Amino acid sequence: MKHLVTGGAGFIGSNIIEKILLSGDEVICLDNLSTGDLRNLKKWQNNTKLKFIKTDIENFVDLEVDKIWHLACPGSPSFYQKDPIKTTKTIFLGTLNVLELSKRYRAKLLVASSSEIYGNPKEHPQKEEYFGNVNPIGKRSCYEEGKRIAESLCTDYSNKYNLDIKLARIFNSYGKNMKSNDGRVIYNFILQALKNEPITIYGDGLQTRSFCFIDDLVDGLFSFMKTTFRKPINLGNNEEITILELAKLIKAKCLSQSKIIHLPKREDEPLKRRPDLVLSKKVLSWHPRVNIENGLEKTINYLKEIHVVKN
Repeated sequence: MKHLVTGGAGFIGSNIIEKILLSGDEVICLDNLSTGDLRNLKKWQNNTKLKFIKTDIENFVDLEVDKIWHLACPGSPSFYQKDPIKTTKTIFLGTLNVLELSKRYRAKLLVASSSEIYGNPKEHPQKEEYFGNVNPIGKRSCYEEGKRIAESLCTDYSNKYNLDIKLARIFNSYGKNMKSNDGRVIYNFILQALKNEPITIYGDGLQTRSFCFIDDLVDGLFSFMKTTFRKPINLGNNEEITILELAKLIKAKCLSQSKIIHLPKREDEPLKRRPDLVLSKKVLSWHPRVNIENGLEKTINYLKEIHVVKN
């Protein structure tokens, strides 16, 4: 079995590659390294079943594979907002290219969608049937609307060409192999706390998120890939926490002297985000197992190992 993982040097992609290689299958990693890092694949550099191709997903690459895991796109607002036109092109053209590849070789395709398609939701928790509440001209729209049109494109290809396509709506996730400067909240808070720097919260900190540990997410993605189900499925953790509570928890676990400070609220930031997991439990027999306490401890230890942090 041969797999293609786009964005394979990134956070989620590199964790997927690890699981594929441990199963004994072959894998091609495609990444332009704009946000990915080859250090995430270093332990596999001598593995003959891994091939790396540096290219942009906007360029079509003809590769005969059995399964495609499409994750090529910056996932952090601090990265995807730097060049919103590039982000939109990456999502649309990248998705179009993997769909053409899936059609050409009848390859099973899993596309990483996002909870961002729900925008600033008025329904809570968010079910897959919910259409969302998105500002089409806001700072986050390049990613939100990009993921929405990607889902539309995938659905049309699936219907027209009878392709086996999975749409995984991934909620906030964390764990090993994320870039230190990724900009997502858990890494920000941990690194700030370990360095005894101010822990910065945007707004009052009462906005909520639900954080899924990477091992749970990868298990969910593999469970989804094994099915014949072709509609979107939420994947995440439904354990909800406020950003202020998260900051205090990380500060305590890091034994940090950091002060918690508040910065102005960011435009169009969702106030609440929590997945409804009824469908994932029913279709995938999957649910997250790692709670926020244990996941944070694993992530803090990982960051301590890979960074020289002076307290």
